[in-house]
Parts: sequence; C-alpha cells; structure tokens
Amino acid sequence: MNQEERARVTSKIIAKSWADDGFKGRLLSNPMDTLKAEGVEIPAGMTIRVLENTSNVVHLVLPAKPTDLSDEDLDKVAGGAATPPNSILMF
Repeated sequence: MNQEERARVTSKIIAKSWADDGFKGRLLSNPMDTLKAEGVEIPAGMTIRVLENTSNVVHLVLPAKPTDLSDEDLDKVAGGAATPPNSILMF
C-alpha cells in the first residue's frame, strides 16, 4: 500500500469512528481485528495501537527512523523541509 492509499484508508477509518461509537469502541479495544474486518491487510508480526486525542491530551507519534534515507535527507526532515514516509501528523 502506498502512502496515498494509506492516507485514504486512514481517513475512512477515522470518519467511521467519528460517526459510529460502537465502531470506535471496537477500534480502541481491539484494533487488529477491527481493521481486518474493514479489509485492512496487516502484515504478519505488526502490532497496531489506537489512541484517541482529547481536548487536553494530544498524542505525538514518532515514526520509526527510516533506514533508507541519507544523512542529508534526515537533515531535511529534521529541518522541516520534508515529511518522513509513512507518517501522519495530526493536531
């Protein structure tokens, strides 16, 4: 799944959780089975955790450090010139 497809699926899941409290509860308590039921393929060995932001608690997710970026590319990301692959930053 490329970054654009991942963003589309993520948006769909977020919208459904906002519209359906039961779905949101299942997503928070059992994200793996809930996402699989939505047709999301989860690679073997991967764990998914779902956290909910509130009006006074915001989670900042630090993506895993890419292993295929040069030091120059990492400097650009650190300087705000680029967004690392596979990351979504929402406030």
